[in-house]
Amino acid sequence: MVIGIFGAGSVGCYLGGCLMAAGTEVVLVGRSSRRDELREHGLRVSDYMGREHKFDTVKVATDASALSAVDVVLVTVKSADSAQAAVDLAPHLRDGTWVVSMQNGIDNAATLSRGLQRCRVVAGMVPFNVARRAPGVFHQGTEGYPAIAREVGLQALIAKSFTKAKLTLQWHDDMTAVLWAKLLLNLNNPINALSGRPLKEELSLWSYRRCLAMAQREALDLLRKAGIKPARLTPLAPQWIPRLMSLPDFFFSRLAHKLLEIDPVARSSMWEDFESGRRTEIDWINGEVVRLAERLGEVAPVNKQLVRLVRDAEQGGLRQWDGSALLLSLKAAADSA
Repeated sequence: MVIGIFGAGSVGCYLGGCLMAAGTEVVLVGRSSRRDELREHGLRVSDYMGREHKFDTVKVATDASALSAVDVVLVTVKSADSAQAAVDLAPHLRDGTWVVSMQNGIDNAATLSRGLQRCRVVAGMVPFNVARRAPGVFHQGTEGYPAIAREVGLQALIAKSFTKAKLTLQWHDDMTAVLWAKLLLNLNNPINALSGRPLKEELSLWSYRRCLAMAQREALDLLRKAGIKPARLTPLAPQWIPRLMSLPDFFFSRLAHKLLEIDPVARSSMWEDFESGRRTEIDWINGEVVRLAERLGEVAPVNKQLVRLVRDAEQGGLRQWDGSALLLSLKAAADSA
């Protein structure tokens, strides 16, 4: 079996490296800069538990035609690039090829399906953080296992390879519930990026956690009105997480020590986007909450303000918000709605 990965970013390279370490043949497709980087430096993947694998040579290309003979394609491009990914892949994939969206956001699998009607497209997600630490070096900084919509044929094809790669897949019948649950956790991405701090440090500070709790409560209220029940991806049910986040530091550190078992240098992918000058995925994270509110005839002032602040930061605005100042900004937005 051959697995193709379309999108050789941090997540794509990490998944590819783990699968290669388990003996699976992998073909990566990415930008020419990443191709050149991997050819010069090789590929190294590691995680917060100390596992590490190094490859001097990697099958990496810049054109989707390199995936014409693969059995499964994992799509790991940014959400903004999903429609173009389908355009690029469509002429080259065989009829019936499995295509798995391993992206942030809610509707990427549907976007891919519209352009890949001869393929079998399913939704998936990666729950953990992956950071590029150096050229060719990709590190998993938080825990979790990838999730994919339950499809018997796909499960039979790839489950063993992922398990061998220490990426045991979680199979779900309702991926919409799973994707919304992941998005609720991802609402911290802009807060972490705007804090300018590592995840562990940011989540250790009450003011930033209260910002996250505000965004999550707003989203949970909208999901309830929409009749969507997010899945449980953590020991706590989604509706209890904002309460935990709202606890003062003394109580939080004692009750939520498991949540702080994070690599001390791990940061959100949105912070990496800031650093690299790339467009963030804010429209597919907090922006999803804003669009849900609009469909319901409601408002989402907290998440809308986070979208506004990130867009401003993308254009050179403030990127290192003090927790108290950020909290005041979100409260002001909520009060004026």
